Amino acid sequence: MSNPLLSGDASDIDLLEKQPFTETDHEILKSYEAAVDGLAMLIGGHCEIVLHSLEDLKCSAVRIANGEHTGRKIGSPITDLALRMLHDITDEDCSASKAYFTRAKSGSLMKSVTIAIRNRNRRVIGLLCINMNLDVPFSEIIQTFIPEETHDVAPNVNFASSVDDLVAQTLEYTIEEVNIDRNVSNNAKNRQVVLNLYEKGIFDIKDAINQVAERLNISKHTVYLYIRQFKNGECLGPER
Repeated sequence: MSNPLLSGDASDIDLLEKQPFTETDHEILKSYEAAVDGLAMLIGGHCEIVLHSLEDLKCSAVRIANGEHTGRKIGSPITDLALRMLHDITDEDCSASKAYFTRAKSGSLMKSVTIAIRNRNRRVIGLLCINMNLDVPFSEIIQTFIPEETHDVAPNVNFASSVDDLVAQTLEYTIEEVNIDRNVSNNAKNRQVVLNLYEKGIFDIKDAINQVAERLNISKHTVYLYIRQFKNGECLGPER
């Protein structure tokens, strides 16, 4: 973002309603703090993420990650450019600016986008600003997308197109998983499949029990029985 000087342009200020923030407004903004931290961890240290509250422009930054790129910290004021970005996102159906380029105080080239945070009345109460430092060596940027060790790589993720597909894909993967486990006896495979699915949270999905019962060729009452046993700690781990 540009230098943190508040614009004196009345058209910028007019975009901000003078009504005090409600408790709900504060809760909405608070809920975005985790997004700041999560985006910073995902994208990497070359990207600054700033959460602005429009309640007080003199100390609008309420959460910031990787602020060293612009020298900002919590309590820093909003920038003149951030205010101007509001012109791009005042429309009811638009909540994000176009990507734009600017330079930080250090001279670093930044690619940025500003996202409006609205309350239940569609009033803009905050801004989520994502600023990527393009002067960081590309080797450092690409390094953030490479796992350091193989144990940093998570298991396969099912990117299903529907919840039914999610259940079906997870079920097939789990059946395969159990079938290659030599520690599970043949007569305990169905029970182990249900246990693994239970641990994966698949039964939190409506009608998953019916899908599992049909695929395993057992009754849904048997599935319920296995789940009840797991909850009561009656059968933990594979039967040998």
